[in-house]
Amino acid sequence: MRSAISTFELIEPRSLKHALDVLRDSQPIVPLAGCTDIYVSINAGTPPGGRFLNLWNLDALRGIELRGQTVSIGALTTFSEIIRSPVARKRLPALVAAAREIGAVQIQNRGTLGGNVANGSPAGDSLPVLAATEAIVVLRSADGVRRVRFNEFYTGYRKTVMRPDELVVAIEIPPVDGQQWFRKVGTRAAQAISKIVMAAVRAPHPRIALGSVAPTVVRAVRTEEVLAAGGTPDEAAAALLGEIAPIDDIRSTAEYRRRVACNLLRAFWTETA
Repeated sequence: MRSAISTFELIEPRSLKHALDVLRDSQPIVPLAGCTDIYVSINAGTPPGGRFLNLWNLDALRGIELRGQTVSIGALTTFSEIIRSPVARKRLPALVAAAREIGAVQIQNRGTLGGNVANGSPAGDSLPVLAATEAIVVLRSADGVRRVRFNEFYTGYRKTVMRPDELVVAIEIPPVDGQQWFRKVGTRAAQAISKIVMAAVRAPHPRIALGSVAPTVVRAVRTEEVLAAGGTPDEAAAALLGEIAPIDDIRSTAEYRRRVACNLLRAFWTETA
């Protein structure tokens, strides 16, 4: 049953400062922007709350820029903007590849990188890229700013270290040394939630991350160590099976995900040789 939206309250902040003040003083309240996830839950009759803070018009949270050698991406930057960005295309081709796989054009025009991060779905297509590139999540509250390593951001299924009074305001990605690689496996090319998704960087010490194989995105540290030490792809695949914990669900089976994860690992190592 769809939710009765007439019962909801929507607050339109005048500025980022105003939004942060509302978060501090008016809990509980749910931030929203592109709404590509929230609208699904509202339509299903399971809204995440009754009071919402609309961030969509806060241009201070948009844009992609190079700060020194670090790429800074505002939380409200859409996936379409990532696809078009010369900075992202040059510095983060894996993130551009992931953005192209997120829904169809309509979703790419509305969905935001910050929303994908804050939502925390283990199937989020951009998340393995951010894990493999060792991104930093920039959080801001009315009291100040703090930075959290992406690989320390999630504590469980859709759970993060973010406080209720904080917003994701940007994602910072340091220089990526090595060849980037991304692959999504889904039912079809667009408008499909991933059965499994993998991002990796080929370097003397490779970096490998996977989604849809555990309650959170997985950084495959032991698998990386096997490859860095000169291990074969088969040895790395054996290590990978010990680092993921896929489940059976409506999209796939655990056994399929284990098999495909190993195949993707081998494909990454072969294609970037």
